[in-house]
Amino acid sequence: MGIGCIAPWNKKARLWLEGRKDIFEKIRSALGPGWPSPGGSPASSGDTEKYPVIWMHCSSLGEFEQGRPVLEQLRRDAPRSRIVVSFFSPSGYEARKDYKGADHIFYLPLDSGRNARRFIDLIQPTLVIWIKYDYWYYYLQELKKRNIPTLLVSGVFRPDQPFFRWYGRLHRYMLECFTHLFVQTDVSQKLLGQLGIRGNVSISGDTRFDRVFEIAEDPGSLPFIETFCGDLPVIVAGSTWEEDEEELDHYANTHPELRFVIAPHEIEEARLREVESLFRHAIRYSEWIKGKAPQGRRSGQQASWPEPNVLIIDNIGMLSRLYKYATITYVGGGFGDDGVHNVLEAAVYGKPVILGPVIEKYIEAVELADCGGALVIDSALEAESVLNRLLNNREEYLQRCAASRDYVYGKRGATAKIVNYIRQHHLLTN
Repeated sequence: MGIGCIAPWNKKARLWLEGRKDIFEKIRSALGPGWPSPGGSPASSGDTEKYPVIWMHCSSLGEFEQGRPVLEQLRRDAPRSRIVVSFFSPSGYEARKDYKGADHIFYLPLDSGRNARRFIDLIQPTLVIWIKYDYWYYYLQELKKRNIPTLLVSGVFRPDQPFFRWYGRLHRYMLECFTHLFVQTDVSQKLLGQLGIRGNVSISGDTRFDRVFEIAEDPGSLPFIETFCGDLPVIVAGSTWEEDEEELDHYANTHPELRFVIAPHEIEEARLREVESLFRHAIRYSEWIKGKAPQGRRSGQQASWPEPNVLIIDNIGMLSRLYKYATITYVGGGFGDDGVHNVLEAAVYGKPVILGPVIEKYIEAVELADCGGALVIDSALEAESVLNRLLNNREEYLQRCAASRDYVYGKRGATAKIVNYIRQHHLLTN
């Protein structure tokens, strides 16, 4: 009801509603009459083989990238399997609705007993992979009732979560629905142990380390970014909010000899205009690749403007590759209540990472700061001090570069642990 009330003014809410309109008819039509048999032939007679179906559920884009290494390895292991990906959030669905590694991508219908039964009846999953969180009672209950193997991947647990409170019995029941829980840390394993969940819990680490490594190993380039950066020092700031940009704007406006690449977390027009208002000599990526002057400049005035030293990324999907061009990286979100965004995408390239102070919920950000790969700031003045130090102290700079790279490379391997469990327990062949 709340989403319906704000939908006329909120694009995400509108997409959330529109994506779920007639959702079961959309799913039934997309799957076809013979799903999941080869060639779409009905298998009710028993004469036609049914392919195994892997269903991966993600809350949003970040969780999808977290589960992607597991999904793609399972596809290599079982090339005849059918893969279904579901999203709760429009930001995840819209960004990956055309992902070629899945047979079908859907919004998850709202959680109810009837919807859970209908959805599971339609997709007929052999194996279910739940990424990190976004627990839904009726779906998990139905999967347990049908004895469908259900794995939690890259789970993280903290004492302040409802599972560990006096009122959390319903939440604890959802944890009991998982066949196996792969968690990131020993702290999470111990917390689950306090609830009596022990025999089916493994510390696997975080599959995001494997994913960012795959991205960093991709030899592809971004020619327009290379042209913008040239041979100058570059600060790449990713997933930024206004609070983050306010930490950097003065430094960018007073250092024309540097290049800044700003990738806001939201790219609606109003948000992009906010970024442009902070950085005096900025140009949008869409304008840069077309050879146009920044908005508001008349062609006859271009010569009087200094060359842009800030590039604003006004698309989705480039960020993980942008960090490759950085001398120093900045990861946004650390000045907001929800906390910092994905630091691993930046650290994998072996570059220092600057963060705002709200990092306590993100173990990888805390560990990266502890090992020296990240520096936590709490003001614009401190940001400028850190940037000056890293740009002028070569020894410290190289030490922090090495710390970032070593941290990420030393944490790989979660995907292999999860896939090995699936192989050993024949979860795709039973």
